[in-house]
Amino acid sequence: MTDILIVEDSTEISTLLCDLLRAEGYTVSCADSGEKALTLFEKYGARLVLLDIMLPGIDGFAVCERVRKHSDTPIFILSARTEKNDKLNGLITGADDYIEKPYDIDLLAAKIAGVFKRRYSLDEFKCGELTLNRAEKTASCAGVPLEMTAKEFELLLLLCENQGKTLTKEYIFSYIWGSDSESELQTVTVHIKHLREKIERDPKKPEHIQTVWGVGYKFV
Repeated sequence: MTDILIVEDSTEISTLLCDLLRAEGYTVSCADSGEKALTLFEKYGARLVLLDIMLPGIDGFAVCERVRKHSDTPIFILSARTEKNDKLNGLITGADDYIEKPYDIDLLAAKIAGVFKRRYSLDEFKCGELTLNRAEKTASCAGVPLEMTAKEFELLLLLCENQGKTLTKEYIFSYIWGSDSESELQTVTVHIKHLREKIERDPKKPEHIQTVWGVGYKFV
């Protein structure tokens, strides 16, 4: 699951927010339209949505309303529309906060940190016998520390956060290594093999990191 979904049609604002939040240790996805936002949210989920109102196609109010029908994920509306009716509409449709543009980036970061501190354990993530510490990038299984590289940790965290969901090799590669990486898609298979050797009772018959043939992998 993604930490933060940014829904913003301004490339400049979206890039600025994305870079800032990733530097703070959050995983971030971006959408430049309401339709893309709903598709990403349905497929991967998010722990927090930062939502612009004026979007091409479906506007932010409609996105907020549709997300809220099926999820209690916190939603911050970030908008240049400052009329009282707009603010009321945003809160009525389910937003947790309505923040006017231009906003103070430090105050926004503090509000985001507050949400994660109150609602989520940002540093520690538990998945069965596995415990992953995001801040320290360490993992243990049944209390026994696991030795792994940074990429192995990121891959294991991604799989655990999307427990039960099939992730394609292409998505995993793009998410962990980046589409402009000089590595090849085969590196996903290699890292999966290494993880199985570290967390599975029998790496040749994995119980947790399962192969979905012709598609990718899922964590069970």
